[in-house]
Amino acid sequence: MKKIILSLTFVYAVLMSASAQKATVQKLWATDTILKVPESVLVDDKENCLWVSNIDGASNGKDGKGSISKLSKTGAPINLEWITGLNAPKGMAKYKQELYVADLTELVVIDVKKGVIKNKITIEGSVFLNDVTVNNNGAVFVSDSRTGKVHRYENNQVTIEVENLQGPNGLLSIEDQLLILDRGSLLSVTPGGAISKIMDGMDPSTDGIERVAPNQYLVSCWNGIVYYVVAGAQKVILFDTRSEKINSADIGYDAKKKIIYVPTFLKNNVVAYQLQIQ
Repeated sequence: MKKIILSLTFVYAVLMSASAQKATVQKLWATDTILKVPESVLVDDKENCLWVSNIDGASNGKDGKGSISKLSKTGAPINLEWITGLNAPKGMAKYKQELYVADLTELVVIDVKKGVIKNKITIEGSVFLNDVTVNNNGAVFVSDSRTGKVHRYENNQVTIEVENLQGPNGLLSIEDQLLILDRGSLLSVTPGGAISKIMDGMDPSTDGIERVAPNQYLVSCWNGIVYYVVAGAQKVILFDTRSEKINSADIGYDAKKKIIYVPTFLKNNVVAYQLQIQ
């Protein structure tokens, strides 16, 4: 079991370089209400599309109503029921031609070219699998927000990567780091198992994370807030839709065009924003 060491890391060089930056967003478009409780958006440059997971029911329900939709990068529907028969699908990650989906207590593996489910891996002891990321070697990490654990799937084996967290959700593998959103904090896990807290004080419903540049991230919160975060230095609210009762679940990000894609959960659509950093 990996040892957990919590500490607050302040990156002063990053703070100085970020002090002159200003991040803003401009709304580009929103799809019609064609989706069914969309929880996550994944940008796929190779397929030139957006994958959207639809819960379409209770977020903890094993009802077989969940699905994956395929949209164009401008929000046009390509196949709204590309994959069906899931339970409560949430976060997604792609490695080569396999799409991994966190589906309540299973890690679902989809063959992207064939558009079929090729495997379902039961995560023993899991309750509420929430997000997925894959490292450069193909190891898959999946968070369980209810048990406080992050699981690792590699070489057909499931192990516990991190445990004793408060409520892990968003995951992002970058080089030799595993980033974890844990109820308002952003944690960094090294290969040796040491954990550093590189940002805290965010809304406790932290959900999705995407990298903008080294040490710079977008963090969404299910309640309706999206932050621009510089690790160890600053967090800025890009927008806040809580007063409109619009959720911002597990966001997707087009790094080339700097477009943020926000799944709005109960509003049943995806909204695109142009990110501008000066």
